[in-house]
Amino acid sequence: MGHLVTAVNVRHALDLDVVVLMVANIPWQKEASRSITPAADRLAMVEAAVADVPGLAAGRLEIDLGGPSFTADTLAALAEQTPGCELFTIVGDDAAAGLATWERHEEIVARSTMVVVDRPGEAVRLADDVPWIHVEVPRLEVSSTDLRARFGDGRPLDYLVTDPVLQVIADRGLYGREA
Repeated sequence: MGHLVTAVNVRHALDLDVVVLMVANIPWQKEASRSITPAADRLAMVEAAVADVPGLAAGRLEIDLGGPSFTADTLAALAEQTPGCELFTIVGDDAAAGLATWERHEEIVARSTMVVVDRPGEAVRLADDVPWIHVEVPRLEVSSTDLRARFGDGRPLDYLVTDPVLQVIADRGLYGREA
């Protein structure tokens, strides 16, 4: 739900045609720290989440590119596929704070406008040479780690995950849930 709330609010604030929730093939910054749900399963959940939301789309480009997912590669491919399209990279304040650690972050800044979302209050600051837009959005304080734990031990997920996503999880037997 947090990603959906963010996406619809950024789309509205910036009057964007579409916001693509891109599914990483191999999220290189996470793969060493924990088990990663297969990309096909994550894509199915995103597709279910955005199916009935105008202006949102699930993105499979990083899966199609294969290998570790790097935003710089994704932006290069999107620029090639949609010449003249203005691209935005939407990130949370926590990700924005670590932008300098991203692979080829200079290319990301050159190819897209950075959009940083955070909760009300003091906004994160990026380096002076990084043009960016701040969008304040409501933020749910639920992490994906917590959601996976809730799935596994049967705690309620009402209003934290959409019903279509819960159905994908049940159908695929993800996170200890069987159909």
